[in-house]
Amino acid sequence: EALKVVARCRPMSRKEEAAGYERVLELDVKLGQVSIRNPRASPGELPKTFTFDAVYDASSKQADLYDETVRPLIDSVLQGFNGTIFAYGQTGTGKTYTMQGAWAEPEKRGIIPISFEHIFTHISRSQNQQYLVRASYLEIYQEEIRDLLAKDQSKKLELKENPETGVYIKDLSSFVTKNVKEIEHVMNLGSQTRSVGSTNMNEHSSRSHAIFLITIECSETGPDGEEHIRVGKLNLVDLAGSERQSKMGAHGERPKEASKINLSLSALGNVISALVDGKSTHIPYRDSKLTRLLQDSLGGNAKTIMVATLGPASHSYDESLSTLRFANRAKNIKNKPRVNEDPKDTLLREFQEEIVRLKAQLEKRGMLGKKRRRSSRRKKAVDGESAMENEGEDDNEDGLEKNMENYLKEQKERLEEEKAAIQDDHSLVSEEKQKLLQEKEKMIEDLRKEQEATELLATKYKAMESKLLIGGRTIVDHTNEQQKMLELKRQEIAEQKRREREMQQEMLLRDEETMELRETYTSLQQEVEIKTKKLKKLYAKLQAVKAEIQDQHDEYIRVRQDLEEAQNEQTRELKLKYLIIENFIPPEEKNKIMNRLYFDGEEDQWKFQPLVPTGGNQMKKRPTSAVGYKRPISQYARVAMAMGSHPRYRVSERALV
Repeated sequence: EALKVVARCRPMSRKEEAAGYERVLELDVKLGQVSIRNPRASPGELPKTFTFDAVYDASSKQADLYDETVRPLIDSVLQGFNGTIFAYGQTGTGKTYTMQGAWAEPEKRGIIPISFEHIFTHISRSQNQQYLVRASYLEIYQEEIRDLLAKDQSKKLELKENPETGVYIKDLSSFVTKNVKEIEHVMNLGSQTRSVGSTNMNEHSSRSHAIFLITIECSETGPDGEEHIRVGKLNLVDLAGSERQSKMGAHGERPKEASKINLSLSALGNVISALVDGKSTHIPYRDSKLTRLLQDSLGGNAKTIMVATLGPASHSYDESLSTLRFANRAKNIKNKPRVNEDPKDTLLREFQEEIVRLKAQLEKRGMLGKKRRRSSRRKKAVDGESAMENEGEDDNEDGLEKNMENYLKEQKERLEEEKAAIQDDHSLVSEEKQKLLQEKEKMIEDLRKEQEATELLATKYKAMESKLLIGGRTIVDHTNEQQKMLELKRQEIAEQKRREREMQQEMLLRDEETMELRETYTSLQQEVEIKTKKLKKLYAKLQAVKAEIQDQHDEYIRVRQDLEEAQNEQTRELKLKYLIIENFIPPEEKNKIMNRLYFDGEEDQWKFQPLVPTGGNQMKKRPTSAVGYKRPISQYARVAMAMGSHPRYRVSERALV
């Protein structure tokens, strides 16, 4: 199925209104079209029009976007599909507002918090199903992956690839959540450590790409009577905004951050272009960490929604046009989503197996208690005591815990009685009495340890079972039947709007195609007039196509200039490191570093070989396989690449000058 693309335009900001910028965007919500007018164009130039799956103007509500566009995707994730939602656009156009919104105000809550409620409400209403929901939160800051939920924020995570499960992040922390409050807490913890900063374009600009990953595992009994597990993965992506160095007006780390952001977004654009082209034999997923993580979402096993966010003001014309073109290309990507049924690495299966094992241990202890009670009663009956009182005891016990408590209590009482009987028996020699008392004390101590072990086992069993969400039982169903009906009606209305929009778009296309066939002329003069109008219309279209070609050329030049700026910045940084190597690093140290360097093809970066002795004091041999091979490169460049994280050679530019 095709990647779903929707466009959303924010209102004019106070700063834009005060500066006197004009509005260049017009949105037709019913037709799903966005028209953009060039403020520098001649009066006769037509605006450029783009058609998307849905369009949301400045007056649109968060709930409208969610119900019409996002809700069907979340339902698919709950059925076991992979899903991705990502917001793309220039900085300051409302990507973070669309994805997260204002948490404190219910009407302004974004896609992420509404999806939390949707997921757990669905679980609470389900029947005869077990769920396990876990969450992870990461960011890509300057092409380095950071776990936003980890205690050590300085640790850089590695991307790995598995033939069965695809691309994954090694050592990424994951938290099991049982309700909306818990998953919101996880989200808030991660948001506190996310990289944000202030620029001329946006006071609270995201300086990294953030991905909130929700994994939903569902277990239910199939028609064959066997337990089947489905796993749906939801990627909620808040991309950092593309930005021009000239408009950003920032210093220090900001230009470097912007350079890395633009490079990763450029790589994303290249991947989309290669997928749409159809002729490309190679898709450059490995060009950035962002595209590798979104590999399944772009042309793979996932249902994907892209929200293109736009700025309406004339000073954002170039950026808005670039975003619209990017989104228009993305519409043509085809994905192949499928249900992830019975995968091998499900945590839910591990939890279920552990629960069964713990339950078996508890039952074993409970059954042992019953057997010992029966043997105790038989002994009392043989001794002439009446056992009639205890006959109905087993029938009245209804739970495992009661069995254990009764058994442990009985055993303790019996041992105490036997201990008292030994002390009262004057016929025993003192040494024998002492020996018997010690044995009874040891038995009482063993009983106490058994009790503690049983309690620990029961606690562990309850804790494991509490992590599984059982539809209609574990989560309190706080929504009544009327709310459920209201949601269904909202979904029906959203579906009806979508169908109407598609029909109108189809009718427009057909009208253009069949207009010529329907026309009849009463005279030659009328035919000449109508055909002249058509000719003018076609000429206007030709001019629009020529203007589009020129715009594309201008856009290419701008992108090239941005890349050249980034290249110059990196060259300057590399020259600085060359200078440090020449003047501050002794030749023998440089040679040691060079001998330890090797290129890791899997992670696409240079690494230090660890100092592992192999027999003598020699270092471990550098690998020559495809995974880690020695790439030919300048000796200084190799040392400089490795120096970025080497604390010994960290010299500031000012100190060097």
